[in-house]
Amino acid sequence: MSFPGKVAVMGGGSWATALAKLLLNNCDSIIWYMRRDDRIDEFRRMGHNPAYLSDVAFDVSRIEFSSDINYVCQKADTILLVMPSPYFKSHMAKISVDLSDKFVVSAVKGIVPDDNEIISDYMQRVYGVKPERMLVVSGPCHAEEVAMGRLSYLTVGCGNESHAGMFASLLGGKAMHTITSTDVAGIEYAAVLKNVYAIAAGIVHGLKSGDNFQAMLVSNAIREMERFIDTVCPRPRQICDSVYLGDLLVTSYSRFSRNHNFGSMIGRGYSVKNARMEMEQTAEGYFGTKCIYEINRSHYGVPMAILDGVYDILYRGAKPSEAIKLMSETFV
Repeated sequence: MSFPGKVAVMGGGSWATALAKLLLNNCDSIIWYMRRDDRIDEFRRMGHNPAYLSDVAFDVSRIEFSSDINYVCQKADTILLVMPSPYFKSHMAKISVDLSDKFVVSAVKGIVPDDNEIISDYMQRVYGVKPERMLVVSGPCHAEEVAMGRLSYLTVGCGNESHAGMFASLLGGKAMHTITSTDVAGIEYAAVLKNVYAIAAGIVHGLKSGDNFQAMLVSNAIREMERFIDTVCPRPRQICDSVYLGDLLVTSYSRFSRNHNFGSMIGRGYSVKNARMEMEQTAEGYFGTKCIYEINRSHYGVPMAILDGVYDILYRGAKPSEAIKLMSETFV
C-alpha cells in the first residue's frame, strides 16, 4: 500500500475539524469517524460541524462519515487520531481491526492516562504499529486560528523522513506552513508538558502576579521541558524550535488556550473541581500533569519545580499562591 492512501479522521472536536479542513484542501475525499450519529446527520444537513468551529463550511459530498470505528479503520490506509487523551483508550478499545499494516498519525496532544505512555509508544506496544508507520502532528496552532485561515506552522514527525514529508504535504497550504522532524517522542512529550506549563501560566495570570513574573515562569518552563525531554529521549534537538518553544508560548498566552483558561480560573479562586466543571472542553494538562509527575517520580527524578507545583495544586489541594511562590524560588 502506498502512503498515505485513504485518510480517516478519528474524532469530532475542534482540532479534528481544523485538520479535516486542511486535508480536504489537498485530498479528493476523506473518511471521518464521529461517535454520535445525530452529529453526523446534522453535519450532513448543515454543511458544517454543528458542535465545533461551526463557521467552517465543508463540501460534505467529499466526506464519508461513519460512527462505526471498525468500518473506518478497515477502509482507511492512514488513520489520523484526534481524540482527547482522557478518552483515547476507551475509543481505541472498540477497535478489533488489525492496525499493524496501517499508517497512524497522532494529533493527540496528551498522554494515555493510567498507562502513562505517549501515543506512539502505546500504538506500537498495543496495536503493533511499526515505528516507520507512526507519525505525530504538533506545533503552535490553535484550531480556531487554523480555521480562520491565519498563518500557522505545524510539524510532522516520523522516524521515516519521507513519510513525514508526504503527510506534511497533505496539511500544507497558503496559510499553513509545515516542518518535518524525526523527533517523534520529543514532540509528544513537549505537547504534554506545554499544557502543564500553560496551566501554571494561567494560575499566575489569575493571581494577577504580572507580566514580568509570567515571563520568568515561561522561560523557566522551557528549561524544565528541555531537561525532562533530554533525559527521557536524548538526541540532538533545538528546544527553541516552534514545535517545542512555539507551542509552549501560544498555549501559555493565547485566549484560545483552554489550559491557560483552566489555570486562570484556579488562580482567581475556583476550586479545581469547579474549574473542571466550568470548562466546555477538556483541559488536557489536568491529566498530563499527573501522568508526567508519575513518570518522572518513578523513573527519572528530573528536577521539575513547575510540574511539581502544578501537581500539588491540582491533586494535593495546595494553595495556588503558596505553590507558585515555592516554585519561584527555583527560578533563574
